[in-house]
Amino acid sequence: MTLHLSSDFTNSNKVGSMRKVFNFSAGPAMLPEEVLLQAQAEMLDWNGTGMSIMELGHRGPEFKIVAEQAEADIRELMSIPRNYHVLFLAGGATVQFAMVPLNLFGEKTTADYVDTGVWSKKAIAEASRYGSVNIAARTEHQSHLAFIPQQEHWTLNPNAAYLHYTPNETIDGLEFQWVPKTGTVPLVADMTSMILSRPVDVNDFGIIYAGAQKNVGQAGITIVIIREDLIKDPLPNTPSLYSYKLQAEHHSFYNTPPTYSWYIAGLVLAWMKRRGGVKAFYELNLRKASKIYSVIDKCHDFYVSHVHPDCRSIMNVMFHLHDDSLTTPFLAEAEKMGLTNLRGHRVSGGVRASIYNAMPEEGVDVLVDFMQDFARRRG
Repeated sequence: MTLHLSSDFTNSNKVGSMRKVFNFSAGPAMLPEEVLLQAQAEMLDWNGTGMSIMELGHRGPEFKIVAEQAEADIRELMSIPRNYHVLFLAGGATVQFAMVPLNLFGEKTTADYVDTGVWSKKAIAEASRYGSVNIAARTEHQSHLAFIPQQEHWTLNPNAAYLHYTPNETIDGLEFQWVPKTGTVPLVADMTSMILSRPVDVNDFGIIYAGAQKNVGQAGITIVIIREDLIKDPLPNTPSLYSYKLQAEHHSFYNTPPTYSWYIAGLVLAWMKRRGGVKAFYELNLRKASKIYSVIDKCHDFYVSHVHPDCRSIMNVMFHLHDDSLTTPFLAEAEKMGLTNLRGHRVSGGVRASIYNAMPEEGVDVLVDFMQDFARRRG
């Protein structure tokens, strides 16, 4: 059996966009319209089986096609070496906050963590349940701008079991533009909010993990890319499902996986390949982000970014209005323009435009025009 696009899906791409809004949600985030239309067309009859993809047995030959194709596509998109396993696991990235220390702590009971925001702090709190955590570095501030200190200023433990960091923090809009060098210490990255948004060399990492609900698909499944030598027996009393070794031995099928989420992830990965792969999306993402930051910088008396330009996220553009009383009308008017879910996180407030791979440049252009017009009218 081979995968094919249904005639309904193929025909649907000949008409204009059906979307009514541009969804800037930080996650679950917008999905490509092309993917949604394909999922819609295949809902009742997947690939001529007469069954919905949600009805297929996870151990049957039909779903095996979906699983193997998704793995092949992400391996191609990220150039994943053969000595790395790719796992598709239930739960969000938060589950990995526990799985990483449970599987990597052993004789070495200390790990290094970089604290750059809310998600880093959650990972640190969870790891502290299973071993000792050394905060190697944390976000610093200069002239009211947050920045990530260069690695020469970090306090690293050469005997650490691993170094964990979050390349992109969605809440404060802080992103690493470089990869830490750790020598023989395995580097672990929570790439939930930036996976597939820019090229990375997988060889630099021991483990990469990412919840799917921002750049890969819908909530409910997490991708884990783990180097073979790091797959070993976990700490005693680790729940079976939290063992990378067990999951790798069963190719992510130790129990029933979230099959529909896996299917959607596969559609998104195939869509990315058709659109030119990671390099093409990185160029697009840089262009989208630069348009918004350009307005913020030009209208610096009206909008303000609290992140140093060297650390600004290209996935989550976070900013405030100098006059905070204008934030509510800004969000209300934006929503009337079809620009939804721009409210900043409850921790940080302000405005947050999440512009993951599926956000078309058209949506950013509409936002930029609105920001400029709002500043002119209210400034």
